Amino acid sequence: MKEIKIGLLGFGTIGAGVVKLLKANAGLIEEKTGARVSLKAIADLDITTDRGVCIEGITLTRNADEVLTDPEISVVIELIGGYEPARSFALKAIAHGKHLVTANKALLAVHGEEIYAAARTHGVEVLFEAAVGGGIPVLSAIKGNMAANRFATVLGIVNGTCNYILTRMTQEGADFADVLKSAQELGYAEADPTFDIEGVDTAHKLCLLLSLCFGTRVDLKDIYSEGITSVSSEDVDFAKSFGYRIKLLAIGKRDGDLIEARVHPTMIPIDYPLADVHGVFNAIRLTGDFIGPVMFYGRGAGMDATASAVVGDVVDLARNMEAGVSRRCAPLGYLDQKVAQLAIKPIGEIVSKYYIRFQALDRPGVLARIAGALGSGGISIASMVQSARSESETVPIVIMTHEAREADVRRALAEIDGFDVIRDKSNFIRIEDNLT
Repeated sequence: MKEIKIGLLGFGTIGAGVVKLLKANAGLIEEKTGARVSLKAIADLDITTDRGVCIEGITLTRNADEVLTDPEISVVIELIGGYEPARSFALKAIAHGKHLVTANKALLAVHGEEIYAAARTHGVEVLFEAAVGGGIPVLSAIKGNMAANRFATVLGIVNGTCNYILTRMTQEGADFADVLKSAQELGYAEADPTFDIEGVDTAHKLCLLLSLCFGTRVDLKDIYSEGITSVSSEDVDFAKSFGYRIKLLAIGKRDGDLIEARVHPTMIPIDYPLADVHGVFNAIRLTGDFIGPVMFYGRGAGMDATASAVVGDVVDLARNMEAGVSRRCAPLGYLDQKVAQLAIKPIGEIVSKYYIRFQALDRPGVLARIAGALGSGGISIASMVQSARSESETVPIVIMTHEAREADVRRALAEIDGFDVIRDKSNFIRIEDNLT
């Protein structure tokens, strides 16, 4: 029986999960592939801490080159994360003729084109199911069972930290800062949560989803990204009153030769399936021209779920190696020469409905001035709520609009924010309630 030897870079939580899964289900993997898949070596700066998994028969090293250049290792799993040295290690593994499996969405979002080109040159594969949605098998489905579809939209809740925070704010009426602190204490948020709460992690994942769904190269800097730090408990309460929940969405839409690519807090109706994705769970919703709408749901992070996706890629490679085939499917699911460079629609040109909250002095004529400015900008009001008077001099005024162009909305809000009766910068949240 053929033995396929694996090298692992990174022995953190996910790396430990990979070791655990390869050991626990070795017999099952053998039954499904016809090959003995074994982990030969692990490289990590820390090789002394007990990870709680059996490492008998596995070489531990601090020198990544011992994994990258070992002629017996045919597959390298990269779980270091970040841009460097992950990029250099990935390219070196490929240059030595090794297939690459990675969970590193940041690496592929920024350096994917370089890595895919190197893999093409050296005749090896790059697989990355775990890079989006943890254990949810959405990428392989896009490239496989749904490959005959033209996709119109892809929307995703793909960051568990943000979804946990927004869920707690919705269910408990808690403030953002309090829930973030709790999430850090529970290990759901990093000590420095910037990449999560500012939408960067979600944008990395959207890069990959856009490329696979629409067959296009995407520059990360072209994706409009907005985090959840400006979402207040007040916004969450108003959303409930209008029949919405707030989620941080990754949104991709095909519009002819343009695509929309944006990450931001979004109000979605409470009766939509995406609105019922709570806690650290993830979900991705796709619409194909023949399959229609499909939603994938599951654990978007964590040791076992992510390890399942990583080892699933290894199993896929093992099957190909047993069959004597390679590069049966290109990394993005499209023939390399057919990957296009579709332009991304500027955020100011998107059309959406909007929730807008003003903090205004409680004086006669304020509503009329706000409505007048919006009307002059071509923005039609669907509904308006002014809170009852309180001891404070100011009250929140909330307006829900019909569809409007974002540039017009921003221009009108800039004017209104300059009114002498407006006390804080207005806050707006986009609404998605017409999903097909």
